[in-house]
Amino acid sequence: MTTYFEKLSAGITSFSDFICGYPMFLLLIGGGLILFCYSGAVSIRRIGYSMKALAHSESQGEGQISSFQALMSAIASTVGMGNIAGVAIAITVGGPGAIFWMWISAIVGMSTKFFEGALAIMYKGHDSAGQPQGGVMYILEEGLGKRWRPLAIFFAIVGLIGTLCVMQANQLVESVTTVFTTPMGIENTLGLRFTMGVIIAVIVGCVIIGGIKRISVISSKIVPVMVGCYMLLVVAIILLNFDKIPGIIASIFHSAFSFEAGLGGFIGTALTGARRAAYVNEAGVGTASMMHGASRNDNPVREGLIAMTGPAIDSGLVCTLTALPILIANDYASSEGIKGLYIALNSFEHLLPGYGQYLLMIMVFFFAFSTMFSYSYYGLKCTGYLFGAHRAKYYNYFYLMMIVVAAMVPLGVAVAVMDLAFAFMAVPTMIALLSLAPRVKKLMKEYFK
Repeated sequence: MTTYFEKLSAGITSFSDFICGYPMFLLLIGGGLILFCYSGAVSIRRIGYSMKALAHSESQGEGQISSFQALMSAIASTVGMGNIAGVAIAITVGGPGAIFWMWISAIVGMSTKFFEGALAIMYKGHDSAGQPQGGVMYILEEGLGKRWRPLAIFFAIVGLIGTLCVMQANQLVESVTTVFTTPMGIENTLGLRFTMGVIIAVIVGCVIIGGIKRISVISSKIVPVMVGCYMLLVVAIILLNFDKIPGIIASIFHSAFSFEAGLGGFIGTALTGARRAAYVNEAGVGTASMMHGASRNDNPVREGLIAMTGPAIDSGLVCTLTALPILIANDYASSEGIKGLYIALNSFEHLLPGYGQYLLMIMVFFFAFSTMFSYSYYGLKCTGYLFGAHRAKYYNYFYLMMIVVAAMVPLGVAVAVMDLAFAFMAVPTMIALLSLAPRVKKLMKEYFK
């Protein structure tokens, strides 16, 4: 029996690795490139309009939160462990050049997020309680017609699984035990992990039980602070190692276009960076549409412009802030396997001896908790769509229970299943975005004329 489950687990993991590899890359990056070109390079040519739209984000349309709060909440879900561990892994696998391709992926992802935000406003639906709601489910049903409801249901089902935040909770506990409790001589027991899981769940519960309004208020305050503090930390490291910066910038561009390892090495570097960025910013996955669908903004194009600043912050700014210290420390090769978070922690500790890893851990706390706050809302949305708004509240208790479970158990297959669910979320999302892009393009012509 044990052998059977081991084979089943290995099979699920292998299938997940395959689907989340090149197929997902082609879907998200390929689809994003189509949207980038079709929009007339909106993420480059219209970035100034994004800043203006963000400065005037208050509206009185149907919704629960402002566009700024929607953006901050969406960023809260994407600025997480991937911005630290994911960047370290990308550099380890693809070298410094992977960062350049992360930047390119961010530009592509901005165009995708533009269409997600616009369509979330264009095609709002109403839940069983009559409240206005947005998301891929409603975009499919309201935009493409009722015959697409099965695909909308499929998105909601896989969305329930993909947004459980098991990995974030587990990695947070793992990092705490590595940096704090184990060096103090405290044994990493199941009881200790259970206790930490309960503490995390209580903190998260205090926020998410208050619903989208409390989540958005907390996110709108915590996201600018945590990104600003992270920037100050990295700026301090840069100033202490300023003489190395020109060489590092040169290495990023040289490695990005280097054919020294052959064409295969060049393609591998490009794919590694772009794929990691795609997972970090979640452009094309559909999560952002659920958050921006709650905005009171009544102008789809303006909401799209606000939404597209998200990848610029998470995949552009925050990922770069992580990459620079790792490249300065120049100790990212791992002979014992790829351990993204440990590489980042060691790099910060190397550059700021005695307190570097602790300062980064503070950032990890903020990043992990902000993600868990927003992800709960996505699951709540999917639950409400599937089972009715009056039953959605029960999802929060399930979500908190899974945080405690995640703290205690090895990830293994659970992460593979959730990654697979995330990949499946992208399929209906990209179908909706590509199918309805002409309608957004029509509104763009009116908005920018």
